[in-house]
Formats: sequence, structure tokens, C-alpha cells
Amino acid sequence: MITTIALLKARDGLSRDEFIDYYEHHHVPLILSLAPPPDYYARNYLPETGQRGFPADFDVMTHMKFADESTRRAWLGLVLAEDSGVAEDEARFLDRSRTRSWTVEEHISTAPGHDSPR
Repeated sequence: MITTIALLKARDGLSRDEFIDYYEHHHVPLILSLAPPPDYYARNYLPETGQRGFPADFDVMTHMKFADESTRRAWLGLVLAEDSGVAEDEARFLDRSRTRSWTVEEHISTAPGHDSPR
């Protein structure tokens, strides 16, 4: 499995609720319409800025898993294609200049007797 993590920042002027609503109800369906979904695709939203208890320059951590590197590259090729509309859509709700993304090495620990999560 290939795991990718992206840290994304909401565009100025959007409330947390507006940001989540746009991401979940507009952007995710767009992404899923362009390419087969990753094996795992989760968005982990931070609490409101005042409730975080720590400084953070991002509002959501997006976590994706792909079967292998060639699958990830093929997916990116479709999603990031010039005519995909993704860049234009992201400009509506993200500060794209602050996007950071990495392919990471994931290590999972589970309680004895429990299946490993995806």
C-alpha cells in the first residue's frame, strides 16, 4: 500500500462549516467522478482555530491509500489533468499556496486479537 497525506488550508473568508460542506459535498464528488477512488480516502478536520489548543497552518489532513505507486500515479494523472477542473475547484475553498503533500511510510499498531485497520 502507498499512503499519501496532504495538509490543506481553507481559503480566507470560509467558516469551518462552509469549508467542510464544500469539501465533502462538492470537491469529493468531483474527485470521485474523475478517477476510480483510492483504496482509502479520509478527511480529518481540525477543530475551530480557537479550540485547537495549538497553532496549525492547516485545517484538514487528507489521508489516501493506493494499491501501489503506479496506481497512485495513474490516479494523480487523471485528477490533476489540465482539463479536470480540480485546480479551479480547489481555488474556491482552499488556499492552494499552503497545500503540502507527502507519500509516507505508515506503521499500524492494533490491540491483540483485532484486525489491522486499512
